[in-house]
Amino acid sequence: MKLPELPDLPVRAALDEITGTLAARGSAVLVAPPGTGKTTLVPLALAAALGGGRVLVAEPRRLATRAAAARMAALLGEEVGGTVGYAVRGQARRSARTRVEVVTSGLLLRRLVADPELAGTSAVVLDECHERHLDADLLLSLLLDARDGLRPDLQLLATSATVATDQLAGLLDGPVLEVAGTAFPVTVGHLPPVRGERIEACVARAVRTALDEGDGDVLAFLPGVAEIRRTAAALTGLDADVLPLHGRLPPAEQDRALRRGTRRRVVLATAVAESSLTVPGVRAVVDAGLARVPRTDHRRGLAGLVTVRVSAAVATQRAGRAGREGPGRVLRCWPEGELLARAPEPEIRTADLTRLALDLACWGTPDGGGLRWWDPPPEGPLRAGQAVLHALGALSAPGGGVTERGRRMAELGLHPRLARALLDGAAATGARTAAEVVALLDDDTLATGPEVDDALRRLRSGDAPAAGRWRGEAGRLRRLLPGARDGDAAGERRRHSGPADAALVVALAHPERLARRRSAGSARYLMAGGTAVELPPGSALGAAEWLAVAVADRTPGAEHARVRLAAAADAELAVRAAPALLTEGDEVAWVRDDPAGVVARHVRRLGAIVLAEHRLPAPDPEALRAALLDGLRTEGTGLLRWTDGARRLRDRLATLHRTLGAPWPDVSDAALLADPDRWWSGPVAGARSRADLARVDATTVLRAVLGWREAALLDELAPERVTVPSGSRVALDYSGERPVLAVRVQEVFGWNAPPAVAGGRLPVLLHLLSPAGRPAAVTDDLDSFWKVGYPQVRADLRGRYPKHAWPEDPLSEPPTRRTKR
Repeated sequence: MKLPELPDLPVRAALDEITGTLAARGSAVLVAPPGTGKTTLVPLALAAALGGGRVLVAEPRRLATRAAAARMAALLGEEVGGTVGYAVRGQARRSARTRVEVVTSGLLLRRLVADPELAGTSAVVLDECHERHLDADLLLSLLLDARDGLRPDLQLLATSATVATDQLAGLLDGPVLEVAGTAFPVTVGHLPPVRGERIEACVARAVRTALDEGDGDVLAFLPGVAEIRRTAAALTGLDADVLPLHGRLPPAEQDRALRRGTRRRVVLATAVAESSLTVPGVRAVVDAGLARVPRTDHRRGLAGLVTVRVSAAVATQRAGRAGREGPGRVLRCWPEGELLARAPEPEIRTADLTRLALDLACWGTPDGGGLRWWDPPPEGPLRAGQAVLHALGALSAPGGGVTERGRRMAELGLHPRLARALLDGAAATGARTAAEVVALLDDDTLATGPEVDDALRRLRSGDAPAAGRWRGEAGRLRRLLPGARDGDAAGERRRHSGPADAALVVALAHPERLARRRSAGSARYLMAGGTAVELPPGSALGAAEWLAVAVADRTPGAEHARVRLAAAADAELAVRAAPALLTEGDEVAWVRDDPAGVVARHVRRLGAIVLAEHRLPAPDPEALRAALLDGLRTEGTGLLRWTDGARRLRDRLATLHRTLGAPWPDVSDAALLADPDRWWSGPVAGARSRADLARVDATTVLRAVLGWREAALLDELAPERVTVPSGSRVALDYSGERPVLAVRVQEVFGWNAPPAVAGGRLPVLLHLLSPAGRPAAVTDDLDSFWKVGYPQVRADLRGRYPKHAWPEDPLSEPPTRRTKR
């Protein structure tokens, strides 16, 4: 393959070094900023240097895939599909002559799993590795594994726009090659939203400022398609062409944004324009500072895209787009002093790993063991993905091997949930309906409201803006199904007229999101997975008792998740779609809000949703005991009847346990409930409800945990009362760290030392009271008190209580309970 004169981009001077390093070492990391030519010149140079075999270039996005192939073909003076081709899901332009093929990371991953040898491929370029997409990270690990075993001759080049590549170079066991860019200086300004201003309005304001303050086109980064639409609406009447740029646009509209115009342009783009693509004519960037990334809430069973603040690395890369053709400027729509994360979070740490788990199982290493990872998949989310795959029939067991059904699902190139919906939905509703609904679920931006049926009507009639794209994807999915024939369309049109068919396909994809209304007239539903969701106000789905929820998300701080896309369903459909979630049996449980405490019933459930129930008159004794213990653990032993005597007994036992240890028992709630077999007898064993527990004297529970020897020694080691010199028997208070004896001063005249409990190990603390019963002194050293403290107490109280004895020598005065005669 002979190369023409290549454009004078920064990477051109390093092409010989790059191809030579790969020939010598087999792998390398190329660090080069956007605009240096790494995406287009390097693959052509590799193909020319290798002489034979194909060079595969993996791009993170379909738009970048098509654009890179078109640019390389143009450099060769050819049409795409000759020497340079591309392939994305559902579309390919390549031929037997193709030497450089640009593919999405996900498509190459499917190809590699099906053919680990990558027959006919000599080199793979992993472009824009720094973006850390899930497919790209897994692809890197599997390519390294294939290279270690089957293909030691396969050359690997990873490219990155950032310099933090030490770990990546270590994985590849290759050198880091750096190519400097030729960017012009970019001035940075900040234009944060004013109070109450939406981000779209702020971006529109910043775009107008950028147009007024300089020349050239403006590239604005927004988090998603909805924000692009609202910003474009806010820019109506602008003296410039306002063009959207995102991955869901038809190719012709994408190409229009990537070509120079006849007048100034404002390109409103998602993250697709951060790297790999060149948007010509840009001299100003407006950065909303937001990005949409995948997140999974495993506790609530919700997965989707959330909007987050971009990292410092992404903000720098976006700003660099303004300095490609001359000095530029960037306006950032956040406060100047705001701290940003250093780099974006790798998707493998936050995304749903069900699809990754299926790929690993197909590769023969379900847990990913033995693979070299940039970041290994977190154990919990990986197990959750394996559990889903087992429920779908794709794995023989959670964490087990892949089944034939699982391999078929993997071949479809869909998320396993959608693959299941396509396969099983086609058998239940027909291939056409299943394919149409799955095409909608795979791109929920096609729906403008929360009703699946309304979205399908608009798409089928052609009223929706992206109806052509949806129709093409639905046709592709239909052709993937075994036995599907185009001639079956008439019969299937009659079948897909029923809305229940669409709901069934949705439910097959997300059985745990089947939802039932919580109460009559409510907009809140309980999903089978246990999460509460709410319909948006005014939804046409409000009359439905059941929903098959396709998309739901939860705003941080919101009480409930919000339904974004759903179809009306019924109980029969729910049972049909999710038989694995059906359970039936006796349930005996403690319910805090129920007056009886224990609720015993026979229940038929679909996950967390109760389908039918009736009361159990005679619940199983062991289940009843477990429910009562759960109530005691939840609400505490305060459910029992605690008399003053029971509280005093508990304090005495706690003091002896604290002072002497075993065999004196720990009588705290935690200790009692950790081993209920010691005391679950007598009245408590006959309890059946909250009221029964309230009649159980806690004294019987405390006495039950005492051995007979300890019971015999209790009054000796921790007496309830102590006889003082006056002859009174005064109660000891064991509720504190030390036992307290509260007694009038006159009753302890002549007493030299206070008593001690626990066999003399724990002295009693004396609270010496005035005749009115108020504390006059606290001491455990009576000898010192009589000498030092008593004279002051006598001086303070003698005049106030003249009828009581206040001798100068209390040690020789007889103790008394009475006043003076």
